[in-house]
Amino acid sequence: MNRIIRDKQDMTHLSWSKIRNSSGTAGSFLKAYSMLGGKKTYYKLSNFDKTRGVVGHECVNEIIVDRLLDILGIPHLHYQLIHADVMIDGKPQEVYLCASEDFKQKGESKLALDAYWEIERAESESALDFCIRNGWEEYVYQMMVVDFLILNRDRHGANIEVLRNSRKKTIHLAPLFDHGLSLLFSCTDDSAVAEYDVMADKRVNNFIGSGSTWDNVNSIPKKKLPQLHALKETDRDVLMNGLDGIISQTLQDKIWEMIWKRWCAYEDLCHSR
Repeated sequence: MNRIIRDKQDMTHLSWSKIRNSSGTAGSFLKAYSMLGGKKTYYKLSNFDKTRGVVGHECVNEIIVDRLLDILGIPHLHYQLIHADVMIDGKPQEVYLCASEDFKQKGESKLALDAYWEIERAESESALDFCIRNGWEEYVYQMMVVDFLILNRDRHGANIEVLRNSRKKTIHLAPLFDHGLSLLFSCTDDSAVAEYDVMADKRVNNFIGSGSTWDNVNSIPKKKLPQLHALKETDRDVLMNGLDGIISQTLQDKIWEMIWKRWCAYEDLCHSR
């Protein structure tokens, strides 16, 4: 699949609905979907402000994290970044949006993890202990490492989904998805990017674990620390391939600095225990 489509597409037929921005920043996110040949495709835009239009770069973050998880060998949902004309509130907008296919297979139903935990948990059972009891320990620990590497600010309970097939009597967690509110998502210009501390342990909205991505990684038992495929300095070119002219060079450099320094910190943690 071509992950970046730079030729502008006419996608003015899409109907966008607003999703509340749970990160606490101003603005909202717009989502849409289409059905073609029985296949459902989901679309979303970066942060949208009624006055300024689409101002964020969360859709670009999805592509960068998609590539990062490929390198690390972690199962995840794949995204496309598409240059498109869209119509929002009757006004045309030229944007880069991201698209993903429905990960729910035939016969499966899905439920947010927080809702499933509320129904099925034992008394006083934490979300982490609940996931461990259900056999999802490896998944959760990989997620914690990823969220540290990219400083994911919004891993709330609906950004982890449970997939169930009642006929086959199977239940599992959906592949990792929705990484837009990560990296330097709050920086809307290069001056803010230049001042950003990529190792700052900012407060995050997590359903599992604490509000610190670093504390969550540190809480993983030594023998359970995920052994991921190693990130290399040459992987910068892989992560940023094709993004010239879509985001600034300053932002590309800072995103790579964040990912690389945090990866080195994780490797140090693994070797120090």
